[in-house]
Amino acid sequence: MKKYRFLYPAIFIKDEDGHYQVVFPDLDIYTDGDNLSEAYLYAKDLLRVYFTYALKYETEYAKPTQLEKIINKCKGNETVMYVDAYIDEKEIQ
Repeated sequence: MKKYRFLYPAIFIKDEDGHYQVVFPDLDIYTDGDNLSEAYLYAKDLLRVYFTYALKYETEYAKPTQLEKIINKCKGNETVMYVDAYIDEKEIQ
């Protein structure tokens, strides 16, 4: 069975209350979390769902930008990390 792997940079933006917003700039999708760990888990799930539907409905999607290009544009309260998603072929049938 074929497995798909997607690896995209995400920007984690910490607000004054310690809450995090997550942006995938290449895909224009967003999520959030009460802390960094929760935000990261939600980001992984969002990426998996996004690409499950993109593959299922043969939707075009942007290629990931190099991490360094995104880091250079970030502010002090922003952290950039790669987020990955694995999708089994059976999930898109």
